[in-house]
Amino acid sequence: MKLSQYNNDFSYVDESQQWFEEILSRYLDEARSRALSLVAEGVVADTGCIETPTLDARKVRFRGRQLYAYRFIFCILTEMRAGYDDVVRHRCNNRRCINPDHLEIGSRGENLQDEREFSANGVDYTLL
Repeated sequence: MKLSQYNNDFSYVDESQQWFEEILSRYLDEARSRALSLVAEGVVADTGCIETPTLDARKVRFRGRQLYAYRFIFCILTEMRAGYDDVVRHRCNNRRCINPDHLEIGSRGENLQDEREFSANGVDYTLL
């Protein structure tokens, strides 16, 4: 990870947050249109997941950066300036899912806990 800068209140802003800040402030309409088109291309599964037609989590390129489609969609549609340490978690435990209702922001530790809970209990789709 490259070092970044501090903003006016002296809190650290990493490169990922800077990128999302630029996109949300300068290209929001274009980004929102791209995010919604990605969701529209997905296939709705019986579980309520909107899945990409790929074998693994889809990646998307936007304004010079490649990132996972689910991260792009979540951050753009919620206008979240996610940092390097922020993880977009799948409540449904399906990495191909791009349904914004199944996604939430969290830490790497919370994501690991999700994996452990899924291994032990599976997914309760009624909670989604």
